Amino acid sequence: MTTKVFSDTVCELGEGPLWHPERAQLFWFDILGKRLLTRAGNDEHVWQFDECVSAAGWVDRDTLIIASASALWRFDITTGARGHLVALEADDPLTRSNDGRADPQGGFWIGTMGYDAEPGAGAIYRYYRGELRMLFDNITITNAICFAPDGSHAYFTDTIDARVMRQPLDANGWPKGAPEVHLDLRGKDFGADGAVVDAEGNFWNAQWGASRVACYAPDGALIEAHNVPTSQASCPAFGGPGLTTLFVTTAAVDRPDDPEAGKTYSIDTTTKGQPEHRVIL
Repeated sequence: MTTKVFSDTVCELGEGPLWHPERAQLFWFDILGKRLLTRAGNDEHVWQFDECVSAAGWVDRDTLIIASASALWRFDITTGARGHLVALEADDPLTRSNDGRADPQGGFWIGTMGYDAEPGAGAIYRYYRGELRMLFDNITITNAICFAPDGSHAYFTDTIDARVMRQPLDANGWPKGAPEVHLDLRGKDFGADGAVVDAEGNFWNAQWGASRVACYAPDGALIEAHNVPTSQASCPAFGGPGLTTLFVTTAAVDRPDDPEAGKTYSIDTTTKGQPEHRVIL
């Protein structure tokens, strides 16, 4: 299937694509550029921040929850105003937010990591109905946070570890029991980066260094892969009419001679994604 350029704005570290289901509009981040971007029709808009921002969930038509290096914020799309919700490792100058996504129960999961990927400096948290709780720690590069359509389990990975974990969840979306290995990608020549689960429960993973997004069945079998024209694919999201367009962010960092690096791409598929879940503040 044909891969097209959705946005030719170059991101140092593109991340966190979010298709807002009520606005029918894609939002995404340039973490190192400290920017939130969106496109409505042919118009692209950029909000500049004073610290790294990396992931979002939607609260209502005009409101996002945004993760930054120091906090979770309530963000007004119309005015650009933001309000502080809760601190996120604000007392640790070595870490920033990274991958994140909303779960079907209305919680928002967010991972942190060291600016220089310091070993074990990161963690994964869940924000739910006003409470921020650490779920996992001693993680180097938090990634692949996504959820089964029925909310029965979550996925996540430490890219350095190269194993994608499957975590059972209770009825309120909190982890129950210990995570199990879902995919063992150790020994591969790529890193498991951001991921999303489609409406059938298949796991779509952007694979850093492999120029692709790969789709795995619920049993872990590789189903298919879609190429992007640059090596550092960072995160996928389903959106567009019918939720069948796969959007993929990429990164230009350390790729000065690659003119396609850092752009955001779209791929028309025959797969339907899940609508992104609403975050309950």
